[in-house]
Formats: sequence, structure tokens, C-alpha cells
Amino acid sequence: MSAPPPSDRRAPSAGGPARVWAFLREAVRSRETGLVLLAALAGVIAGLAVTLMSRVTGLLHEWLFALAPGERLSGSGALGSPWMVLVPAAGGLIMGTLALVLKRLRPGPFIDPIEANALHGGRMSLTDSIIVAAQTMISNGFGASLGLEAGFTQIGGGIASRVGAFFGLRRNDLRILVGAGAGGAIGAAFGAPLMGAFYGFELIIGVYAIPAAAPVLAATLSAMLTARALGVSIDPLPAITAPVVEPADFFVFVGLGLVAALAAVVIMRLVTGVETLFARSRLPPPVRAALAGACVGGLALYSPEVLSDGHGALHLQVASPVTAAVAIVFALKVVASALSLGSGFRGGLFFASLFLGALLGKLYAAALSALLPALAVDPALAAVVGMGALAVGVVGGPFTMSFLVLEMTRDLGITAVVIAAAATASLTVRETFGYSFSTWRFHLRGETIRSAQDVGWMRALTVERMMRADPPTFSAGGRLSAFCATYPLDPGRWVVLVDGQGRYGGLVEAAEAHAALQHGDGPVAALARHAGTVLTPGMTVKQAADAFVAAGAEDLAVVDGAGEGRVLGLLNEADALRRYAQELEQARRGLVGDA
Repeated sequence: MSAPPPSDRRAPSAGGPARVWAFLREAVRSRETGLVLLAALAGVIAGLAVTLMSRVTGLLHEWLFALAPGERLSGSGALGSPWMVLVPAAGGLIMGTLALVLKRLRPGPFIDPIEANALHGGRMSLTDSIIVAAQTMISNGFGASLGLEAGFTQIGGGIASRVGAFFGLRRNDLRILVGAGAGGAIGAAFGAPLMGAFYGFELIIGVYAIPAAAPVLAATLSAMLTARALGVSIDPLPAITAPVVEPADFFVFVGLGLVAALAAVVIMRLVTGVETLFARSRLPPPVRAALAGACVGGLALYSPEVLSDGHGALHLQVASPVTAAVAIVFALKVVASALSLGSGFRGGLFFASLFLGALLGKLYAAALSALLPALAVDPALAAVVGMGALAVGVVGGPFTMSFLVLEMTRDLGITAVVIAAAATASLTVRETFGYSFSTWRFHLRGETIRSAQDVGWMRALTVERMMRADPPTFSAGGRLSAFCATYPLDPGRWVVLVDGQGRYGGLVEAAEAHAALQHGDGPVAALARHAGTVLTPGMTVKQAADAFVAAGAEDLAVVDGAGEGRVLGLLNEADALRRYAQELEQARRGLVGDA
């Protein structure tokens, strides 16, 4: 038998991979197990990224601050040389220069996982995520008073988004995968899969949902196991030999939650204030960040605990007695973190808020013991509760922080107290301030989102998508008789008046025109309504609804937004609300797994 021609030999090899790829893509899109496996894959990659970032920053700390291998910067006790105060300044110079370069090359803001899930259906740029991760490594590696957590979640979410886009996931599945990737990364960094899972639920996906449970847990477990296999681990906090917590003691720690909420709002306001002052100074970004870095280095002369994220210092502070130095370190750490973030360093307040919460809890216990000696609050217990409460106030996610404390202390008895204080802090911040740190920064940029709940579909539901593109029209200079001959009596029917150039001249109801004709012929323009109220194609359904209410209209014309006033369509209020309800129901069903 003769061999088939070359074209016939290549056909199976060319078609085989395509068929396999189509099968895999369909399996991932149509079955929950496919999404779970995809989340596990994203978790493994996120664990690798977390390991790399942790190793690189650890090496930077050792090289730049002359630390012993494995020694934590914030727990080093003292700087090896006074000249090391210049290291954060050098890091600021690098970060400021990068900011100038990136402003030219990538002028738009980088989208983080919360914004991606709230507004963009989970779509993120992997390139931007890598840049953010590199910036956090430079900032933390040179001693800025920030953590790597922003970089961890950014790269985890970016990896998951790219993987999901590669397989063509639907909007809701992509959002779940981004939450799984970000939660997996943060869980791997802390060796806390439950905390990572609830981070994904509360902060990235924005809601607890049954369909998200298996993918998110698969990602956090695979990320944690990958990082642990490669040597990344967080030492548990020292064991706390606190007395059994009585019911009355809960009121004491609810008070700590209130104090933590106040401190969280002050910290967030302070960061914004520092950022505003630097912006008004008109100093170039490299000078701003270098100046702030020099100040942070100067504060580190008193105590290196203000440097980096505070991992090493946290373990020292939980077990140490309360002294006046605790209050000084607390104040210096707040100032150092505000200077770092406000000047242009890249990083997060996740672990810094844990460290500050531990200090605040110890100060709270000391103050109560001085004012009410009979209470005898254990400082170590107050430090652990303060960790969770202040972190919830700044970052958000009461269950996230409660599970983190559980997994760091491995003491279930403390968790109930932490939950009480965390819930109090969360409620107080939401009632008095309304934002976590991430959503507060969105607010400063002009965004209205308060969580990662998906509102992007609402912004995509524009007037252009809902309008009738071929509305009935009539000449604005015509007569009633001609109008009635063209449009028979039809209650509820509106006709758009236009001039010779197609410009809008108002709306006329057909039934009203026929009634007016009974009293004599006249210009149809005399019956025109809503001539000064129009919609534009880019308006969202919410903006359109507000326009209908303000005008008291059932129908409004859609005109171009270029100022020419040309009629593009007609939108009915009932149709717009019906479409909104359909999209809302579709989003709800996708969230609960009914879609």
C-alpha cells in the first residue's frame, strides 16, 4: 500500500491536538470538577511564585542589612551599622525611578484582584501583576515598612486570571478562579489554608458561595503544600497560658475591638494624608520615596521593628512584657508604614496591621490593668485578640483574620474571643468609615465599589445595549393631521420629533396627538415633551433609571454624546428595568450555582 500524501499525513496530527484542546476546554467550562482542577493548578503556580518572592526578599534582607541566614529583619534587635539607614532611601530612589518609567510605559492604574472581580469580570493583566510583585519585593527587600501580601495576592490573582482566560472560562467562573488564586497565594505565604480560603471568599470574591468552596479550597491547599514543600513556613506564635475566658471577659475584648476600629480608621486616614502632602509638595517621585525611605531608616535606629512587615517582631512582642517601648514602637511603626505607602513604595498593610494590633492589644491590657486592676487582662491574650481586630479594621474580612489567628496560635479556645473583637471592629469601621483600606483607595480614585461583589455587569449594561435602535420619528415642523395619518391611535406609543438634520426635538404621544386633532389642526411640536431630557449611549442602567425618575418619563430618546443631538434610539423605562432584573437574576443564579 502506498503511503498517503504529505497533506493526508499531517491532517491527523494537526486535527488531533485541536480536538483534544476543544475537549479539555469544554470539560473545564461545563463541569465543576474541571474548575476545581484548574484552581488546584493555579494554586501550585501561586505557591511557586510565593516561594520565589519570599526567597528573593529574604536574600535582599541578608545582603543589605548583614543578617544571618534565616534571621528576620524586624526581629534583628539593632541595625548592624548606622549607615544602613540609607538602605530604605536607596530603595525609595529605585521605586520612584520605576514609577516615572512605568508612568510613561503603562500609564493606566494596575488592576488588583478586588477591582478585577468587582468591575472587570475577573480579567487581570499578568504583566501588570508581575510588575506589582517585583515592586513589592524591592520595597520590602530594602526595608520599607510594608508587607509582601499585596504582591502575593496580585501575582496569585494574575496567574489565575491568565489560566482562566486561556481556557475561556465564563465570567462567574473566572471570578471564582481569581479569588482562588489570590487566596491560595496568601494562604501559602502564611501556611494557613483556611485563612487563605476565607480571604478569597470575603475579600476577592465578595461573598460566601457553595460553588466557590471546592475551587478555593483546592487552590489554597495546593498552594500551601507547594510552598511548604519548598521550605516556606511561618512559625506558630508562642503558646499562651491564659486563664479560661469567662463570658464577662467578652465585653472586655469587645472594647478592644472598638479601640482597634478607631486605630484602623486613624491609620487609613494618616496614609491618605501623607500621600496628599507628598503630592502637594511637587517633589519628583524618586525624591519623595527616597526622603520617606531615609525617614524610615532613621526610625529604625531606635528599633528595626519598624522595618519590613514585622514578621520577626511579632513573635517577640507577643511573648514579651508590656513596657513604655511598646507604645513608642507602635507610634513609629504607624508613621513608618504611612510614610512608605504615601510616598510611593509598593506593598500592603496586611501583616503590618497584625503587628500593630498585637502592640495595641498589649497597650490596651496595660491600660485596663492600671485603671481596673480587678480585670487582670492577660497581655499575651490581648495581643493576639488585637492582632485580629486591628487587621479586620484595616484589611477587612473578620473570618479571614479569625482563622489566621487560629492557625497561627493553634489554640481553638482563643478563637471565639477573636471573632467577637473582629466582628466588633468590622461593624464599627463599616458604620463610621465605610471602607477597608483597599476599597478606601478605590474611593479616592473616584470609584464607588465597597467590596469585590460583581457590579461590572451593571456598568456594562448600557443604554446602547438596551435601547430600540429604530424608533418611530416624525418631522418637528409637521402638522397634527399628517402625524395622525402616519401614526394611528395607539395608547402608550411615543414618537420622536426630529429636524431636517436628524436632531432631537422632543417626544409626542400618539394618543395625545389624536385627541388634540379633534380641536383643530396645528403644529405637532406644540405637544413635544422632554425636549431637554435625553439619554446617551454610554449611560449605565442606573444612570438611565435616575434620568427616568428625574424627568417623570416612561420613554426617553437616546442621542449621540458628541453634542450634535442626533437621535440614535428610544428607551422605555419598563424595558430597562426588566432587562436589569434579568441581568440581576442571571448574576444571582451564577453566584449560587444555578446557572
